Amino acid sequence: MNELQKDVTRLLSDLSDGNREVVDLLMPLVYKEMHQLAHMHLRGERRDHTLNATALVHEAYIKLVDQDKITWQNRAHFFGIASQAMRRILINYANARIAQKRGGNQVLATFVDDKMKREQRPEELIALDEALKKLEEINERQSKIIEHWFFVGLNHEEIAEILDVSVPTVRRDFRLAKAWLSREMKHEL
Repeated sequence: MNELQKDVTRLLSDLSDGNREVVDLLMPLVYKEMHQLAHMHLRGERRDHTLNATALVHEAYIKLVDQDKITWQNRAHFFGIASQAMRRILINYANARIAQKRGGNQVLATFVDDKMKREQRPEELIALDEALKKLEEINERQSKIIEHWFFVGLNHEEIAEILDVSVPTVRRDFRLAKAWLSREMKHEL
């Protein structure tokens, strides 16, 4: 573990212990990676999305550091929760957009040969979120694999490292989860 990772883990531990003074010290250490994470989340959004990567980082960071019930384990745990927070923020924005405007000619996202379309309709993003929640109840690891692949844009090797499993396990779970989600989403849309 390098010094930066140790610093982040130490500050997260202090935050878990109730030390609110570390909030300002933590942000510069995690900002760059959170910004990259936000870019990965936003790359599938429509071009005229109201949120940019900076706004998404700030919204997610505020949600993360205001948590009293999380005991931060380490840097990886923080970024995993950050990714989930960004996903929820984008889902909330999609719900608001649907409430304001129905239909349109937005592009549909599909699972094709481990590639994803660059844009998706808000309705499909919400359907994917609901399907992922169901999948998480059945198989949490498969849900995490799809989340890291679809929302964050990680490859199988990166996902294996984060989840501490083998690459063949990620590939197998990915295929199973992708098939399950495809069937589930046909019923949702």
